[in-house]
Amino acid sequence: MSPDPWFENRLWAMSETKKQIIVYSDDSSVRASIASALGRRVAADLPEHEIHEFATGSALRAYIDGKSVGGASRADLFILDGEAAQEGGMGIARQLKDEVFNCPPVLVITGRKEDAWLAAWSMAEASVVHPIDPFTLATTAAQLLRGTTLISA
Repeated sequence: MSPDPWFENRLWAMSETKKQIIVYSDDSSVRASIASALGRRVAADLPEHEIHEFATGSALRAYIDGKSVGGASRADLFILDGEAAQEGGMGIARQLKDEVFNCPPVLVITGRKEDAWLAAWSMAEASVVHPIDPFTLATTAAQLLRGTTLISA
């Protein structure tokens, strides 16, 4: 008798190391909405995650520039607020894609659906729209963490 595949996937997900999700927004309520929408795990087949919140672009860059043990990236997913003041998430996304070797996927939160072309310009793999819909955000994040290619347009 073969083991239950759902159970095997669940065990595999629990044994994996935590995914590292970077959240950037100058607005603490946006960061809290993102963290709330993601919960502890975005999907049953994925391991739990840790969320690292940043209110400034310089703090985010300093964190990313400091490599983890073994030199691996310190992020599995970036979620950036495209409407952040001072430094918008789309500009940071573009910079990350240009400067970070094997840059993890980027999800940009835009102000309007019509701004999806800006998210595409930023080289983000996906975009969602303010106000944040928890289901859409969690589903999109899960797809990106699984390595699924999404089209933003």
